[in-house]
Amino acid sequence: MALVCAAKMGFLRQFFIAVISFSQFLSIVAEETKSSESCGFPAIFNFGDSNSDTGCMSAAFYPAALPYGETYFHQAVGRASDGRLIIDFIAKNLGLEYLSAYMDSIGSSYYHGANFAAASSTIRRQNRTFFDGGSPFPLEIQVAQFIQFKTRTAKLYKQGQGNSFPKPEDFSKAIYTFDIGQNDIAAALQRMGQENSEAVISDIVDQFSNQLIYLYSEGARTFWIHNTGPIGCLPVAMPIHNAYNYTPVDGYLDQNGCVVYQNDMAKDFNTKLNHTLVKLRALYLDASFVYVDMFSAKYQLISNTKKEGFVDASEICCGFHEGGNHLFCGNYNATINGREIRVGSCQDPSSHISWDGVHYTDAANSWIANRIVTGSFSDPPLPITRSCSLA
Repeated sequence: MALVCAAKMGFLRQFFIAVISFSQFLSIVAEETKSSESCGFPAIFNFGDSNSDTGCMSAAFYPAALPYGETYFHQAVGRASDGRLIIDFIAKNLGLEYLSAYMDSIGSSYYHGANFAAASSTIRRQNRTFFDGGSPFPLEIQVAQFIQFKTRTAKLYKQGQGNSFPKPEDFSKAIYTFDIGQNDIAAALQRMGQENSEAVISDIVDQFSNQLIYLYSEGARTFWIHNTGPIGCLPVAMPIHNAYNYTPVDGYLDQNGCVVYQNDMAKDFNTKLNHTLVKLRALYLDASFVYVDMFSAKYQLISNTKKEGFVDASEICCGFHEGGNHLFCGNYNATINGREIRVGSCQDPSSHISWDGVHYTDAANSWIANRIVTGSFSDPPLPITRSCSLA
């Protein structure tokens, strides 16, 4: 009898262990399933410069003209490329429509968000007009425009007229994307030797952080933040396009022909930005701040141009840049030193990384976007579809 009871007790013990183990297994599976689910962002709100401007400056000032937009849209649509920008590919990856520029009132749709990015914009305020190559839309103004957009759409919804805009509850569920800082670094480079670059970079990052905190106070919870790219690799920065018969001193250029000191300043900004986002994660535990290493993604492409099917990264598809003479894409033909110059686009933009010496082609933007949306260049390493996670 004792043996029978012992056997029964042993069986029950094994049974309960199995039940508990199975329960734990289901819990683990449920957690993994939850973590692998898409965030289902209902909208995107984007802030930035020409790298993600989908029509702000074109609507606010002189409209863009062909050959910009020629490859994909077959017309100029306000983008600094022959086709789509990285933000367009991000929207596509999230199953949303391309973002309309906030300043563009003609034929725009804002149901899935809005784009506040504007070409030439900076994080810090600037004292340059549009005609000097500046922008009246620094990040501070872009954020103010967003607040106005949010406030006015909420009012429209209360009046039963908000069907063309994000729902009030969508603002906290949306993803907030940023691609800005390149023009701040360029401005700092122009003033090198006149001011403390270290202090300037710190101030730029601090002002960036302040705007992120402001957006958090307005309900933003998912932040997808691009660092600045390798500006020393932009063809217009390379000596080959700025002077005749110029041989740089050792250490001025890296193995890809990029200007080292310019990339070093970009890296300094990126390092400080990353450290700042780490601090913000610790302060705002209910928010997700994803740092996207755009510098590394772009530099990887530039380092492997031939392998990835592109011509040399220094080659410019549209415009003329030789010996310090710069005629940008869209300019009329000109005469330089008695030579007739045709300022058109190349025969095959898809073979080029650089569209106009500063911005990337549709093909290059597609290549970069396909790498960053997976989370391969992110900290935390989250794909964009799951960037709302607090991992």
